[in-house]
Amino acid sequence: MRINKLKKGRKRMILLKVIGNLAVFVLVLSSGIAAYVYIYSRPVALLFPVKNILFSGNTHLTDDELRALAGIHTNEGLLSLSNKKLCERLLKSPWVETVGVRKEFPDTLAFGIKEAEPFALLDMNRHLFLMDESGKLLEELKDTSIPFLPVITGDPFKDKEGFQEALKLAKLMHEKGFASERDQIEITAEKPNEITVTIDGTVVKIGAGDYEEKLKRFVQLERDVREMGIPIDYIDLRFREKAIVKPVVQNMSQKADK
Repeated sequence: MRINKLKKGRKRMILLKVIGNLAVFVLVLSSGIAAYVYIYSRPVALLFPVKNILFSGNTHLTDDELRALAGIHTNEGLLSLSNKKLCERLLKSPWVETVGVRKEFPDTLAFGIKEAEPFALLDMNRHLFLMDESGKLLEELKDTSIPFLPVITGDPFKDKEGFQEALKLAKLMHEKGFASERDQIEITAEKPNEITVTIDGTVVKIGAGDYEEKLKRFVQLERDVREMGIPIDYIDLRFREKAIVKPVVQNMSQKADK
């Protein structure tokens, strides 16, 4: 009897070992998508080791930069990686606007990246930054190649209201195609009622609000002033249905030279 019990116990242990080391691979097809269920006695972290990491949609950030941000290493198990955590790591970059991740079994991680679009340049304390249309700083420009974008001069942390108004003006110029028709646009973000914009060398005191109507008046005034050949110091459009054109005042020595 005792020998029979020992034999039964040994058989049970052998059976448990066999079950513990058994690998079961099940392929499930649903809506054309392959899903895999893998049961194995090894730790989950070692299952389906990552061999390929693919990125799409990125132009400013390189694959190596994104891989470093995501903190992924090859041979990590696909099942042990959290999609949520991977996305959170990538979204820490100001360039990454949205991100999607897909696990392609047995060995691939695929990321779809939507990057922020440079909208304007911020000139803050003699440092140039690329920023998106919400005013988020993307990166500081270090080299000499500066893209043509509207420049907003000011400090968004000190002059918040003026900076937001400057962004509204820049957005309108972009939407109406005004910015693409000009060689140089610089908006000075101060107090809202003191906002000025330099358009191709012409200083315009524009204030806050009614930007579309003010730009229409500017275009007409610019045409009239050009036809008259009058050198302009500035144009003041801050008053409703009224414009002040301040010509350049010539001193006596300049008049004598002429």
